[in-house]
Amino acid sequence: MKKWIKPAAVAASVLSAALGLTACGGGDISATSNAAGGASKCGAFNVAVNPWVGYEADAYVVGTVAKEKLGCTVNYKTLKEEVAWQGFGSGEVDTVLENWGHPDLTDKYIKQQKTAQDAGPTGNTGVIGWYVPPWMAKQYPDITDSKNLNKYADMFKTSESGGQGQLLDGDPSYVTNDEALVKNLGLNFKVVYAGSEPALIQAFRQAEQNHTPLIGYFYEPQWFLNEVPLVKVNLPAYTDGCDADPAKVACDYPKYDLNKIVSTKFANSGSPAYNLVKNFKWTNQDQNMVAGYIAKDGMSPDAAAQKWIDANPDKVAAWLK
Repeated sequence: MKKWIKPAAVAASVLSAALGLTACGGGDISATSNAAGGASKCGAFNVAVNPWVGYEADAYVVGTVAKEKLGCTVNYKTLKEEVAWQGFGSGEVDTVLENWGHPDLTDKYIKQQKTAQDAGPTGNTGVIGWYVPPWMAKQYPDITDSKNLNKYADMFKTSESGGQGQLLDGDPSYVTNDEALVKNLGLNFKVVYAGSEPALIQAFRQAEQNHTPLIGYFYEPQWFLNEVPLVKVNLPAYTDGCDADPAKVACDYPKYDLNKIVSTKFANSGSPAYNLVKNFKWTNQDQNMVAGYIAKDGMSPDAAAQKWIDANPDKVAAWLK
C-alpha cells in the first residue's frame, strides 16, 4: 500500500520469480481471477488488483463499468505492487489503479524503461501512520506523541517482539518506513508483521473490544475507521525530503495524492478503457463505502461495485465522457 517514500524492499530476483508462480499462489501475472464480457473494440482489459480491500473497490468499480458500458473483457490479476509494475512492459497488466508513490518503480518503469505512464489522480488522499485503539488514547492521552512511546514500551510486549514493545505492521509488501523509524527515533520497539490487511484489522478490532494494548501501522482511506476510529500517533512532522534516504528517515509519512498508472502500450492502444481509467476519480468516502460492502457486509466485489455504480450514475457518466 499502501502509501512511497520508501519502497518495499524486494530483490529483483524475487520479483522475477514471482512472475512465474502458479495461479494457486495468487502471484501469476498471466493468471486471471475473473474474465468478463466478450469480443469488442475494447478487447482485453487487464487490471492489477493489489492486496487491500480499498484497491479491490477501485478495481471492481472500474472493471464493472468497463465490462458493462464499453464491452471490455476484464481480467483481474491479483498481484503485489512491485510485481504488477513488471507486467506493464509485456502488456500483461494495463493499469494499477491506486499507486501510493513508489519513487523507485516510477523511476524504473516510467522514466527509464518508459513502459508505464501516470494516468492522473484517483481523487483519494492517502495517509499512513501509527495508530492506537481509541481506548488507549483516552486512558493514556500522551501516548499519541511518539516522544512518549518508550515509557509505554513494556505494555506492548508480545511473544513475537521479545523484550521490546511490538509495533504491528500489515502485509510485508506494503510500503513502510517503520523499521527505520523505530531505529532512528531510538524506540524500544520491534516491528512485527500481521501478514495481511484482514489480520491487521482484526488485531485492532480485538484490541478495542478487549482493551488490550496495541500500536500499529494503518492508513486511510480505509472503511474500518468508520467502525473503530483509530487515533493517529504524532511522529516528527514530515518535511519535504526528510524521507529521501529510507535508511535515515526519522519523520512522519507525507499525505499522498493517490494516482493511477497505465502501461504505455495500453495508453497508445486506442482502447476506450484507457479514457475510463484517465477519467476515473472518486473520494475516500466513495472507496470506503464499496470496501465496506466487501469487507464488512460480505458482498462479492462484483456485487459491491454494482451497488455503488447503480447509486452513482452521474459520477459514472463523467468517467465515460
